Order: sequence, then structure tokens, then C-alpha cells
Amino acid sequence: MKGKATSFDIAHYAGVSQSTVSRALRNSPLVNEETRKRVHDIAKQLNYKVDKNASNLRTQQSSTLALLLFEDPTSDESQINPFFLSMLGSITRACAKEGYDLLVSFQSASADWQADYEDSHRADGIILLGYGDYIDFQPKFKTLLDQNTKFVCWGATVDNRPDLTVCCDNYGGGKLAAGHLIAHSRTDCAFIGDASDHSPEFFARFQGFKDELLANNVTINERKMANAISTEESGYHATRSLIANNIKFNALFAASDLIAIGAIRALKEANIKVPTDVAVVGFDNIAIASYINPPLTTIAQDTTVAGQMLVENLLKLIREEEVQSTLLPPVLIARGSS
Repeated sequence: MKGKATSFDIAHYAGVSQSTVSRALRNSPLVNEETRKRVHDIAKQLNYKVDKNASNLRTQQSSTLALLLFEDPTSDESQINPFFLSMLGSITRACAKEGYDLLVSFQSASADWQADYEDSHRADGIILLGYGDYIDFQPKFKTLLDQNTKFVCWGATVDNRPDLTVCCDNYGGGKLAAGHLIAHSRTDCAFIGDASDHSPEFFARFQGFKDELLANNVTINERKMANAISTEESGYHATRSLIANNIKFNALFAASDLIAIGAIRALKEANIKVPTDVAVVGFDNIAIASYINPPLTTIAQDTTVAGQMLVENLLKLIREEEVQSTLLPPVLIARGSS
């Protein structure tokens, strides 16, 4: 063959129409797997490269997804929750597999970012990681819905639209934590986290934890609950407040690993041994959880599958295909802290 291969050349060798070639190269579900594979194999043999600029002009799409990370209070200057960093690689790989570029942007929750991406067509859809105070964030979600923006969110359900959310079964994770502590005869439990509508993921974890305790004839005393956001410092100070008020407990469930790590530091400072005196369970399974002393027992969320599902569901919304709600199962990882 002389010159640069075209989609018409691929169509000729594959024995299909040029429009079928275009769909196959976009991995459209309208083309069966056998035809898609044949088209991709021929394209590879002909060293065919998609002209993304021309394709985007035809489809009025950018072939780009935007990943918006929202600032979180952290002990360093990153202001990025380490849990979300673990999901970033999975999202990037999933985009590449689908032939999409990924635009990663760090956002302030107070900015009018939703208008920027909707009006400028910089991306075909948006993935949201983090939202801060859920109540305060509701107007942002409403703006996206009113503008018919294609977006998916990690975490809490948006406007009773479970199809827009990928999340872990936080309630089930709380039940796992309680069941683990009960199995080890630790039933005098404390909880640290925000058990309110402002943090629905933390609230669901607490509800699962409380309900599993009640199912085993164990109650949690409100005096043994302390409010905390998802930082080490917040977990540290919340635990110190319980200790300072002479509140006794032999188990502690933290709504996140960062809170749990701060709690362990406070317990050590008070000469309370972990796990001999107090067993500690966190939630998230961030990378550092297995390296602290003692290694942290935690409820793991599958960040690899989560990243893949966020991309897959967003692309279905963009293609106006049906999207099912996605609730990922949690897994208990028992380590030295319990």
C-alpha cells in the first residue's frame, strides 16, 4: 500500500462499511466482538492512526474526560486525600483503554468549576473525587444536573440518582468492623468520625457498625462517640478528648484510616496499648495503613475496580446508554491493631 492508510482501506480488508470501522475503533457496543477484533487487527497491520482532531470535529466531542480532585485538609501541602491518589492510576488506565485523554484538575470546592467545564467543552464528562461537606455541596450537584452535564461521583448518592454514583457499601463495611471486634470479645466500643448527614459515607459506616452491635445485644454509648473529619490530626484530638474525659473503651472504630492513625498516636501517648488495651479498626486501606505500628486493621475499598467503574459509567452516560447503580463490596483486612 502506498501512502497513509485510511479507514476506507481498513473497511476494504475487513469486508465491512467505513462507518462500522469507525464504530469498531471507538469500541462501540453496536459492533460485535469478532468484528471489532478483526478491525483492530487490520488497523494495527496497516499502522493506522486515528486522527483525533478530525474525529472530534465530526462528533463534537473532545475525547477527553475531566477528573476533578477537591482540596482536603492534610498534614502536608498536597491537600489531596491519599485515598483518592490510589484511585488515580486506575482511572488513568481505564481512560487510556477506552481511547480517552484524562484532564486532571485540582479544584477548590468554593469555585465555579462546574460552569468552566460545561461551557468550554474542555471535556465530554466529569469525574468528581471528593466533595467536602455534603450539604454545602448540594448546589453544585444541582447546577450539573440542570445543565445536563455528564458526570459521575465517587461516594454519596446524588439527588437520589444512584446511576451517577460509584461507591463502596459503607453500611456493610461498618457491619464488618463490628463483627470483627465482637468476634474478638471487644464490645465496649468507641466511634470517631462524623455521624451526620454532612458526611453520608461516614454516617453509613457508623449505622452499619451500630446495627451489627445491636444485633449482638451490644449498644454504643453516645459519650463514646467523637466527631472528626478525615485527617490524622482530627483523629488524634478526638481520641485525646475521650481520654481526657476519662471515657473507657476497649475497641475503637474510626470512620477512615487517617482518623485511626491519629487515634493510635493519641492512645500511645496516653500509655494505652494497641491492641492489648484497645483494638483499633479503620476504613479505606490506604497505602500507609500496613506500615504503621502496629499495622492497621481496616475495611478495604477496591480502588482499582472503583476507578474502572467511574470511567465505564461516565462513558455510558455520554453515549446515552443505561447505567446501573454500582455498589462495591468492602473487605475486612485484619492486622496487628486488633
